[in-house]
Amino acid sequence: MDTIASLFSFITTPVSWVIVQFHKLYGALFGDDTGWAWGLSIVSLVVLIRICLIPLFVKQIKSTRNMQVLQPKMKAIQERYKNDKQRQSEEMMKLYKETGTNPLSSCLPILAQSPFFFALYHVLSAIASGKTIGVIDQPLLDSARQAHIFGAPLAAKFMDSEEKVSALGASLTDVRVVTAIMIVMMSASQFFTQRQLMTKNVDLTVKTPYMQQQKMLMYIFPVIFAVMGINFPVGVLVYWLTTNVWTMGQQMYVINQNPTPGSKAQDQYLNRVLKSVTSHGEVRGRTRRNTVKRIVAKGPDRNDIERKFITGLAKLGLAAQEDGTVTKSEAAVLEAEGGAAPKRQQPKRQTKAKRHTAATPPASAKSSGSTGSEAKTSLEKQDDKPKSADKPAASGSSRQAKSGQRKGPQRPKHPSKK
Repeated sequence: MDTIASLFSFITTPVSWVIVQFHKLYGALFGDDTGWAWGLSIVSLVVLIRICLIPLFVKQIKSTRNMQVLQPKMKAIQERYKNDKQRQSEEMMKLYKETGTNPLSSCLPILAQSPFFFALYHVLSAIASGKTIGVIDQPLLDSARQAHIFGAPLAAKFMDSEEKVSALGASLTDVRVVTAIMIVMMSASQFFTQRQLMTKNVDLTVKTPYMQQQKMLMYIFPVIFAVMGINFPVGVLVYWLTTNVWTMGQQMYVINQNPTPGSKAQDQYLNRVLKSVTSHGEVRGRTRRNTVKRIVAKGPDRNDIERKFITGLAKLGLAAQEDGTVTKSEAAVLEAEGGAAPKRQQPKRQTKAKRHTAATPPASAKSSGSTGSEAKTSLEKQDDKPKSADKPAASGSSRQAKSGQRKGPQRPKHPSKK
């Protein structure tokens, strides 16, 4: 661990300086030697770091979504060039370049946060050992060693011996109870964050190996945090618990405001937009207008949830426009009210007897006053046709040949077909 600490020693002084500045602020409110002053200083350090990492977090969200969309294409490339690894890698890089996707972007927030994490760990370890570090001089060191959070010193660990904990002015039971509760909360927040991502913000219509990997990480990460947490000082547990809660809240906001297309979160989001349009008659908010604008631009490539949203607008008599607004549409109103022209239906097929009856007009159809030269009876029409009696009858049968049958003598049926 000393080797790792030396690698991040360049950032130890800035981290300790930020903690000291926040300690001056909170020390004036709660007292210099209190756990509130030092604990809130660590929490404020986390908030400051995470605010600086918001641009990287946005890139992470975009990269994660692009990776989800590209999974089917990536799988097709792997199957097509499964025997040529070099060509497979070239096609993958070409796909990333064309779509502007960086697979490492999803790890940027964690990588950028790691130096601060190890620097804070090194600072708290030095406090536990009674050594000055960075801008923390001897008076500040003594103040930090006296600070307790619910009876547990900032520099104490779950695996510390009773003698070491007693030297920090605390009992081993208090330290283990506090650290155990914080480890459970840290693992639970990590699990809930990953579960929220998998159950709400994933396109359920696309089944890819990426989803299976994320599902495995949902169970693996909490276990890793629980195992590592027993070796973290209380101050580091405060840091990690705070960053997990921040990540959970930040992700919840992103899911509610900008969900992944085709996900359960998108269905809930568009339902909220539809209710807002029903109440106010317009799309309120730039974010929602941009969402409607993207849906309109997709055209026939919309997913089922987006088509359902467009249909919901039509039932309200509204049509989405290219700029993200909605306007009244007469066609949508007629369709919603059932006033549109009825669709052309295929006529039902009549039986042969009905078609024959419709084609032969009855004898009573003659109108009174019509002369014999103006209309003919059905009998007279039959007389105009050549009579079949003049033709010689078929030998061996007095029956007329039916339509569709061959005229003349019929071949006798085989005895087995009688």
